[in-house]
Amino acid sequence: MTHSTSTLRPAAVAGSFYPGSAGVLTRDLRRLLGDALPRQGSQQPRRPKAIIVPHAGYVYSGAIAASVYAPLRALRASIRRVVLLGPTHRVAVAGLAVPSVNAFATPLGEVPLDIEGLRSIARLPQVVVSDAAHAREHSLEVQLPFLQTVFEQFTLVPLAVGDASPSEVAEVLETLWGGDETLIVISSDLSHFLPYARACETDSDTARHIVALDAMLNHQQACGATPVNGLLLAARRHGLQAELLDLRNSGDTAGDKSRVVGYGAFSFTPLSADAHPDPLGKALLISARNAIAANFGLPPQPVTPMPELAALGASFVTLTQNGQLRGCIGSLQAQRPLANDVAENAFAAAFRDQRFPPLSEQELSRTRVEVSLLTAAEPFPVRSEEDALTRLRPGIDGLILSYGRRRATFLPQVWESLPEPRQFIAQLKLKAGLAADFWDPELTLARYGVRKWKET
Repeated sequence: MTHSTSTLRPAAVAGSFYPGSAGVLTRDLRRLLGDALPRQGSQQPRRPKAIIVPHAGYVYSGAIAASVYAPLRALRASIRRVVLLGPTHRVAVAGLAVPSVNAFATPLGEVPLDIEGLRSIARLPQVVVSDAAHAREHSLEVQLPFLQTVFEQFTLVPLAVGDASPSEVAEVLETLWGGDETLIVISSDLSHFLPYARACETDSDTARHIVALDAMLNHQQACGATPVNGLLLAARRHGLQAELLDLRNSGDTAGDKSRVVGYGAFSFTPLSADAHPDPLGKALLISARNAIAANFGLPPQPVTPMPELAALGASFVTLTQNGQLRGCIGSLQAQRPLANDVAENAFAAAFRDQRFPPLSEQELSRTRVEVSLLTAAEPFPVRSEEDALTRLRPGIDGLILSYGRRRATFLPQVWESLPEPRQFIAQLKLKAGLAADFWDPELTLARYGVRKWKET
């Protein structure tokens, strides 16, 4: 990927989506940010790693966007890079498109691109160069004046997202993840052109899925479903917690209520050390232990009912004693209710893992349970084993290897004992009954992520 030294992407929607005059734009942004109410009950906002913001004209969605940008003013000197993703509206593109320019312009000035960051993702097959995809795209541009107002100086990695899978988006985000200096911004509106009451219901349901980090949104729920789903996958892997800051639609702001567009503002922050345990994780751990205890005639612990337990899910249950494996059984595909899947796998891990004798009642008190909730496995096409070794993400990817009738998987947790990609793949091949140095073009890989909980 090459970049010239003098190219600039000029503002394309200034004067339509937002004011074209620097003075008027500055005044409007100050008003929007000043009017944004602080989160109720919030003493000091935690540092977000990522946000989701709408991208309509400021008269429609500016106030909703301001609700997530306003708290970022406290971080104005520490955020030095913004990774900005939004859906393409005018030009179809396969993958995630980056421009060949060095800077983006708005009436407030120029934003330099992070050339090193762009180079770091150039090797990924889903990343393409397309100035056409960026030339008239508003989903990215409307965020820039907010960012220019909130932060002192920053570089930008702009990605126009077209036809891509959530895992491909997540792979790009992982490469650009960085530390506290990097903020990830996903630009997306919610439902489009529904009657007001129906839009409120639909968007509320979508917001619940986002807060639950459920990366299964479709484009009727959010026009930026693809980058949103990619963020949700990455958020699960990094232990981020989503918070809804604002949820309204054009009928609430500046339009009629017969056909409205929905807008949501979300913030993603790391779980703090004193955060309450995840209710879903607690329910799954109890369900797993109940399934094992029932074999000994022991009474079950109560499980708090929640919709996620009835949804189809794929899980692995791992048992350990003093840090050593004592059993592990799981499902790679979601084919039954999550609560049932966890219970069945827990029972199998305790009593049917052929590597170990059945668990005894005397062992139960010193056995620790871990539940891993799997994301849907997606094909991981590679040109060679070296290609796979280069693109694997240690500590993040669960991997499924298939060759003929042979199949094996390693959870992401296995990286803890096999931290080198070459060693990781070699041992996975051995697990599948293949030689450690075996490779064949017919061998296929798929990868997935997990959300995991472990008893203390």
